Amino acid sequence: MTSIPALPVAPIVAGLAAIGALALTLPLLSRKVEENLELFFLILGAAAVTVSGLWSWPLVLEALKAPVMIGALPLGIFQVVLGVGILIFYFNGPFCKAVLRLVGVLGPRVFIFALIALFGLLSSVISVILTACLLSEIIAGLPMAKADKVRLIVAACFAAGLGACLTPLGEPLSTILVSKLSGSPYQAGFFFPLRHLGGYLVPGVLGLAFLIAVKLGPTISVSGHEHPVEYAETLGTVILRAVKVFIFIAALVLLGEGFKPLIVWYFAGIPAGALFWLNSASAFLDNATLTAIEIGPSLALPQIVGIVMGLSIAGGMLIPGNIPNIVAAGRMKIRMKDWARVGIPIGLAVMAIYYVILFIF
Repeated sequence: MTSIPALPVAPIVAGLAAIGALALTLPLLSRKVEENLELFFLILGAAAVTVSGLWSWPLVLEALKAPVMIGALPLGIFQVVLGVGILIFYFNGPFCKAVLRLVGVLGPRVFIFALIALFGLLSSVISVILTACLLSEIIAGLPMAKADKVRLIVAACFAAGLGACLTPLGEPLSTILVSKLSGSPYQAGFFFPLRHLGGYLVPGVLGLAFLIAVKLGPTISVSGHEHPVEYAETLGTVILRAVKVFIFIAALVLLGEGFKPLIVWYFAGIPAGALFWLNSASAFLDNATLTAIEIGPSLALPQIVGIVMGLSIAGGMLIPGNIPNIVAAGRMKIRMKDWARVGIPIGLAVMAIYYVILFIF
């Protein structure tokens, strides 16, 4: 496998900077790109690896394996998205009626708070993948305007991304965190993220749930709970969505590998406060890759907390930033521009709040 040069190489830096600019701008400017986001990021990922000179058979195999395996288990994002999609396809009627009855019993505001808080915290146990599938199906069936559904699912994905970091079961970021810190001096085990990050993550999940419940609760038509929203999926679209998720995850593996030189050259040695903001790059890069490169036993605990918080928050700002975003956007047919319009303000506001808490107080 090709190694990364010790010092920056100008053509690689320029090439990767151009690819990063395209990743951030073209989906917002071009409808054609936005409609084919998975293939666009696959092309960019391949281009990034080519510019970095990091192609290898292990990388190709990893890109093919990542969507269909979790660790050594032959069960991955592709199978979960496909399986949940097929189940909802055949049982969407009873499922939607049960959800809407619950809205009627709890009331819209309590329902939204419970939905985001419960699934945000459960994502650390049932995995962020299954969480995203269930959230998408529930919110898709609510009697709300499309714009309000977008706001709700974006906020829910932020909460799921935060909550999933509480245990290694939630998502790759926390799995890699525990693995990298398993030796001296931290001896990190299963409860390491919960013990050191729970005081920041749990209030974040509950705070998002409360604010969104207050804001969007009134937008649910309570009188419509007897009339489920029409289910418009076909078996073909369910299968195609799972295939698109497969392509997207493979693309992010390549993109993360391709951008490794920039991260290795420029992120090392950056003060924790600045790194917190620079990790907003996880809005379009795989945060597991950034975690693997940035986290190490030589870091002080405040640095580790700052890195993880920056990555977990910024991942919600754009569709490629986190697994739940990709799943939700595919199910609900949300465009990159529409996600960014909601996700970027939420992400910047939450990051600003946590920056003050972590680095000023």
